[in-house]
Amino acid sequence: MQAANRLKKALRSGSGLSFGAWQMLPGNNISRIIARSGFDWVVVDTENGNIDGDGQTSAKFPPAGQRGSGSPFAMEGFGGVTQTEYLQQANDNLLTIVQIETQDALQNVEEIAKVPGIDVLFCGPFDLGNNIGHPILDGRMHNELKEAVRKIQRAAKDNLKASGIYATSGDQAREYADQGFQMVSCATDAASLPASLQSALTSARGSYIQSALNMAKGVIRRQIAIFVSHWIIS
Repeated sequence: MQAANRLKKALRSGSGLSFGAWQMLPGNNISRIIARSGFDWVVVDTENGNIDGDGQTSAKFPPAGQRGSGSPFAMEGFGGVTQTEYLQQANDNLLTIVQIETQDALQNVEEIAKVPGIDVLFCGPFDLGNNIGHPILDGRMHNELKEAVRKIQRAAKDNLKASGIYATSGDQAREYADQGFQMVSCATDAASLPASLQSALTSARGSYIQSALNMAKGVIRRQIAIFVSHWIIS
């Protein structure tokens, strides 16, 4: 199971850096496509809810938490691990990631970072900006939002947690990685799919238009040649 956990291995590596993608469109085939594209992790966005101070225990099986054994199919992706073996190994391979994206969470981020069992503080800058009254507009972040992002990162670092953040592009993801964030998203399927389709369509239409222009130029040249020839003869 440890060998299968690319995110945890990445966070424990020398740089601790990992890149992932956000899946907003439903379907396990989309998850497979993203995973096979080389990302370290995929977030399947099913929206979220508030978690109380003991909520992180819901992520762990007893005796560390209160999570039920639930589905008998979870272990099928780990190469023949039995349900008993899965339950015995799962807690050591689970990551508990808390997303900081509200005013209350920001105000209490230091206390949240101190909670045992939490592995990553993940910053959602868009929702956080909306919640603190400084939404991201035209891709620009207000200085107070930038400071809030730095506050989350400091709280994670001071309490030996990893820090993560949502980015909207590969270039922005690289900037966050250079700032020391360790779990960085760099793409979403909902944005990447239409962008790729539009790019392909634009290229195709560009080729079609160019061909049409070249054809029109050829017709004009022939008409000019015919006119000149007729004038000379006349």
